[in-house]
Amino acid sequence: MRNVFRRRRREQPEQVAEQEPAAPTRESGPWDADEPHPETDRIDLGGLRLPHNPDFDVRLASVGDQHVGVVVLYEESSLQLQALAAPRSSGLWDEVKTKIVSQAKHLEEREGPFGGELTGEMKVDGQPRPARYLGIDGPRWFLLAVISGKAAADEKVAAAFIDFIKDVVVVRGNEPMAREEPIPLRRPNDETGETPTEGPGFNPFKRGPEISEIR
Repeated sequence: MRNVFRRRRREQPEQVAEQEPAAPTRESGPWDADEPHPETDRIDLGGLRLPHNPDFDVRLASVGDQHVGVVVLYEESSLQLQALAAPRSSGLWDEVKTKIVSQAKHLEEREGPFGGELTGEMKVDGQPRPARYLGIDGPRWFLLAVISGKAAADEKVAAAFIDFIKDVVVVRGNEPMAREEPIPLRRPNDETGETPTEGPGFNPFKRGPEISEIR
């Protein structure tokens, strides 16, 4: 599949010669934009910067005029990503996990690459589909990742998605945001980044939102 986004230019190349960036303090992300992280080519979507993988078909998920998440397609599988604003004092994953369990049956909790995760099935157009729910709490943000399809049951296929998630950069920004409010996303060529801040959330349990393909 062809990646429908162009690569983001290497971040701040003119400053590399003047000052070496600080080395990351962790082996992998997801990264916060304000912490030291590897300077690689990424797709700039405003609130998320995604690693470039030419095998992935990357799309924005939209509800109306609001971009609420990202869908990545690969090997008969999909990865849904959404970044939400979180309180400074605590994370959201435990709370979100409880909500998911209340809406989706036959889920089990297990340890995964980012800590506790949920595995089981989700309904897509009324049909069961293998699914994994992963949550990562960051500084004032929360990243929800939902892997469905073949990759949810095949660790080899899932590994490509896991590596992708580990190199995502979340750009929370300093503006006040409500708890669980989606961090605004934008098209790569929209430098203004003007995105409505109100609207429905990203719901992995119902038919997916309109997919806006970027070419």
